[in-house]
Amino acid sequence: MPLTVFHPAVQAWFEQAFAAPTAVQRDAWAAIARGQHTLIAAPTGSGKTLAAFLTAIDSLVRQAARGYVEDATQVVYVSPLKALSNDVERNLQVPLMGITELLLQQGGAAAQTCGLIRAQVRTGDTPQIERMAMRRKPPHI
Repeated sequence: MPLTVFHPAVQAWFEQAFAAPTAVQRDAWAAIARGQHTLIAAPTGSGKTLAAFLTAIDSLVRQAARGYVEDATQVVYVSPLKALSNDVERNLQVPLMGITELLLQQGGAAAQTCGLIRAQVRTGDTPQIERMAMRRKPPHI
């Protein structure tokens, strides 16, 4: 599946970061683009996390391009293992930073709004002060 389903900045970031989408990513993006509920089950290293998150990031970038990202949690990812939470956060922050950088190079308000997209991890060990901060200013993801 071509990446043209994504915002041009999201597509450009992906094409700079990866040679091509994996089969898992192509299949997942096609199903998600059709509006289907999608469960991605594949081996480690097959691109599952990015397959799931890139469409969510794309939605937030499109909101930023329109000039406003609602200040509310829009995406919730439940990790089966606490140990994966740091990997998940890294898999969110890297694309967000890269896409924001591309938008900054192009200029315009979308870059500034996109730079405000927040992704945070919360576990049972998250200190109460951080939980309170999340309630006051919820992450988008």
